[in-house]
Parts: sequence; C-alpha cells; structure tokens
Amino acid sequence: MGGDVTMAMADARWWRLAGQGSEDPRCAAPRAGLFSSGADTGKGKSKMSKHTTHGFHCLKGKSNHDMEDYVVSEFKKKEDSELGLFAIFDGHLGHDVAKYLQSHLFDNILKQHDFWTNMEDAIRRAYRSTDAEILDKAKVLGRGGSTAVTAILINSQKLVVGNVGDSRAVMCKNGVAEQLSVDHEPSTEKRLIESRGGFVSNLPGDVPRVDGQLAVARAFGDKSLKLHLSSEPDVKVVTIDDDTEFIILASDGIWKVMSNQEAVDAIKNIKDAQSAAKHLIEAAVSKKSKDDISCIIVRFR
Repeated sequence: MGGDVTMAMADARWWRLAGQGSEDPRCAAPRAGLFSSGADTGKGKSKMSKHTTHGFHCLKGKSNHDMEDYVVSEFKKKEDSELGLFAIFDGHLGHDVAKYLQSHLFDNILKQHDFWTNMEDAIRRAYRSTDAEILDKAKVLGRGGSTAVTAILINSQKLVVGNVGDSRAVMCKNGVAEQLSVDHEPSTEKRLIESRGGFVSNLPGDVPRVDGQLAVARAFGDKSLKLHLSSEPDVKVVTIDDDTEFIILASDGIWKVMSNQEAVDAIKNIKDAQSAAKHLIEAAVSKKSKDDISCIIVRFR
C-alpha cells in the first residue's frame, strides 16, 4: 500500500470505483459509486497509432482496512498532438488527496507555459504547485496524502514519467524490464529527512517510517509531516522505439511480491492490455499480495 500508515493512525476508508468500459477508463472517478469490494477494469486505444493500446484493472485487497486508488488512463487531443495520460494515485488516511490529484494534476502539468519546450521542469513545477494547493486546502481535503506515478505519452513516440512515493513505472524492451520511476523509501532518504528535522523509525517487524508514521519518503499532502516530507518528483524522459513492447504502471501491491522482470515475464505474451493488467494483478495475489492493487498497461505492439 503506497504511503502505508500505522494502524493507530488509520481512518475509516472506502474503496471508490468507477469508469466502467473504455469511454471513461478511470478507477475512482469523481462521479463514482461506493464499493466495499470488487474490481474495476477498462481499456482504450490511440487514434494516432493503431498499435498503441491501454488497459487497466483494479482490485481490492484482503487487508482489514480499505485504501483509495485513483487511476487515470486515457488519450486526449492537445493542440496538434495526441497525449496519453496515465496515472495511479495511491491515497492514505482518506481518499480526498488522491481524488484531487486525479482531477487536477494533469491539468496543472499541461497548463505550464513551458510544457512543450521543457517538460521535465514543467512537471516538477506542477507537482510542487499542486502539493501547495493541497496543503492550502487541508481543512477540506483532510490530513491524509497520496503517492503518484504519472506517465505522459506524446504521439506514441516519447514518454515522460514522474513519481513521488512507491508506485512504479516499468518498461519492457525486447523482453527486458527497465524501471523508469524511483521508489522513495524512508531508508534511502534518511539523511534528507533528518536534515529537515525528522527521523526514520525502523522497528522490528515493521518497515521504515517517516516520524514513525509514513512508509514513503515523498508524497502529496500529509500536512502534519510536510516539514519532513518532499513532493519533489523524479522525472525521466524516454523514447518509444521499435524495441519498446509495453509499460506497466502499478501500485506497490505488485512490487512487494514481484520483481520488475517477474512482472514483465508474467504478461509479455498477453497482447490485450486490459487482460494483461488483470493477469498481473492475479499473479501478485497468487504470490500472497494482500494490498489493494491498481495496474495500467500500455502496449506499443
């Protein structure tokens, strides 16, 4: 679970799902109904490249407390280009921050004045400004937070990935997995957290946590911890070439039980992106993943 929090801090939570089918392929869309269990799934395709397709699947886990996953998976026209917008927002201590990100983060990225000329800086600036908006709205959005992994596909030729937290983006090229995102774990960012006045707990039988609470070192929101947390994303730009088969975006319920290569191997022969996303989640569940899991697959051939 991205941004896993201690049980003592866990609020009552609900799993929100919507976006049935390919017309509005989003888990936990704002107009969603409420579900305490079940799955959501959908798919779509590029209008510019007949080979580029996407599919997603979400499944509630077996934990005794619920978690909110909000997903964006769609293509849209922007000026003379086609943009694939893909994201997983893994909330904690309430769903409102993840829901806000789903509705606002991509809009904030795309309206940056230098989006087309300096995408990396534009994405970093939009992440920071969106986090500032969330903190300003903390009385409405609550004390929770969210991790994020975003991928913007430009004309099926270039991919720009940004992330904070532990949801992950992985690319498959000629059958070989390549991680495109960075896992922001408290243990690896201990020095930075301590320089901000925080600490990293490492109790027996538990994962490292920021100030004994949060299991990721970077996140949106979390106002009470913000002095010790960063919302600065890692950003990576890659070219989609003839060797690129597909990308995976998934919450940490997959990565806790499968390596990048294991995930790639599990779906490399499944051509339908939606079926691949579902199969990968089922593979993680078979390996005893108990988390709620969201997964997006984008196939290029």
